[in-house]
Amino acid sequence: MASSPKPADRVFLNIPYDEKFESLFLAFISGICAFGFVPRATLEIATSSRRLDRILDLIRECRYSIHDLSRVELDGKSPRTPRFNMPFELGLSVAHEKSRPGKNHRWFVCESRRFRLAKSLSDLNGTDPFIHDGTVAGLFRELCSMFRRPGRQPTVQQMWRIYRKLRKALPPVLAQAGSDSLFTARVFGDVSAMAADFANKIVS
Repeated sequence: MASSPKPADRVFLNIPYDEKFESLFLAFISGICAFGFVPRATLEIATSSRRLDRILDLIRECRYSIHDLSRVELDGKSPRTPRFNMPFELGLSVAHEKSRPGKNHRWFVCESRRFRLAKSLSDLNGTDPFIHDGTVAGLFRELCSMFRRPGRQPTVQQMWRIYRKLRKALPPVLAQAGSDSLFTARVFGDVSAMAADFANKIVS
């Protein structure tokens, strides 16, 4: 029986769940698995669970957290509002890290546009976000800057291989889950497991 991943192996992934973000969603999973990490996300939370408590539990279970703050625009539905979930979960991660010195939780902030974070969240001035330009290539580049892992340092080319294999394998995963969305607990779990298997075969 395989052992459960240790906190040092886990990455809490705080990203938008929408159709426009699907490519980056798969890229995050591909890149995180390429480093030998296990992606975690609020998609795993059962609807019957107390959501805030479970989010805090997920953050506490992870050595790292990545927070994508590139969705700052108003959505298209009435009443038009910005999304606050991502900055809120970033705040929870920062508070967790500050309240437990020595526990080594590390958080990273991603954006798609340079200089926008200084305007959208000025409390983070002095923190350098990782700018992925809203592209898969940009995200893989930035993941290589985030993580330095002795013995497991994948190349961008290897991440691309995992990503392409994951894309190709996606239709049957969705069919088996009876879903047309990537953003369900079942699909997230299946895609993450598949990406980990591809990564173990591709990254030496």
